Amino acid sequence: MVMTGSTTPRLIGLDWGSTGLRAYLIGADGALHGERSAAGLGASTLAGEAAFVAALAQVRGPWDAALPVLACGMVGARHGWREAPYADCPAGAAELAARTVQVPGGPRIVPGLQCEDRAGVPDVMRGEETQILGALQRHPELADAACLILPGTHSKWAGVECGRVTSFATHMTGELYALLRHRSVLARLMPADDAGGVAGAGGAATAVGAIAAAPTAGTSAAAPAVAGPIAAASGPGAFEAGVDAARDAGAAGLAHQLFAVRTLGLSGRRDAAELPDYLSGLLIGHELRAGLERRAAGRLVVVAEPALGARYARALARFGVTNPLLLANTAPEGLVRLARSLELLT
Repeated sequence: MVMTGSTTPRLIGLDWGSTGLRAYLIGADGALHGERSAAGLGASTLAGEAAFVAALAQVRGPWDAALPVLACGMVGARHGWREAPYADCPAGAAELAARTVQVPGGPRIVPGLQCEDRAGVPDVMRGEETQILGALQRHPELADAACLILPGTHSKWAGVECGRVTSFATHMTGELYALLRHRSVLARLMPADDAGGVAGAGGAATAVGAIAAAPTAGTSAAAPAVAGPIAAASGPGAFEAGVDAARDAGAAGLAHQLFAVRTLGLSGRRDAAELPDYLSGLLIGHELRAGLERRAAGRLVVVAEPALGARYARALARFGVTNPLLLANTAPEGLVRLARSLELLT
């Protein structure tokens, strides 16, 4: 979204995740007039009405307090400011707008989405639905049919048809990386910290990535980054080797292949500095293997910050998938699309 001051500000949009908070000042025409962020004010860090009111005032800063506020992300979770119950798939902007929840004197909160997989097991997202709408706003041709990957602590693979999210699946790629990288037997052979890394939503250990602080929500300022160290590994191809191992696993399961991260280090076949990248590739590779097998029809899109999107593109190339559409920071456009459905913007 391009910064411009062509019209008068009419709306404040919030991307308010578990660990991060971003605010956008939006004009009547949907143009972005300004952006602010506040560290340490994620929804999971706050308790009680007064704390959320104070956080909103802090991130709003000098902007007009009389402007309406539209918020997406974990601020609408059960532990957030006010619960906005999930909308059922299939759903687009109209269905989400109809399920928004108004906090008296506070923001209007966007609901998340829920669906069931083929076995009837429920799945949920909160924050990513707004990022998806933003992708459709930026590239209207995606509305007919698209498969969107939204990497993060909990990566989402979502199918879109006729402008509506029809189904999605969650992969705990980022959270598994954080746990295995820092709190498992695998960590004992690895350096204390990743070299470089992708920032995550508000600073949690991210997906397959390093621990870094950068507000993004819901899983939107909530969507932590995913994917392992971004700096070059000390040995060539550690990330790609991990992806290839997952791709070619056959009947070998992830639980078995994870132990190889340790044995490759013990045997000296991989340097300690390479192991985080190998682990990153292994986890992302298993995510892609499962996701591509059941991917929705249409253009493949990766919605992530640039470094993370590039890492997923590298992994996809190992599966023979080239030129995915890479998009970043689509939440503001998603908020604009919802605001128009709510007639907060014309």
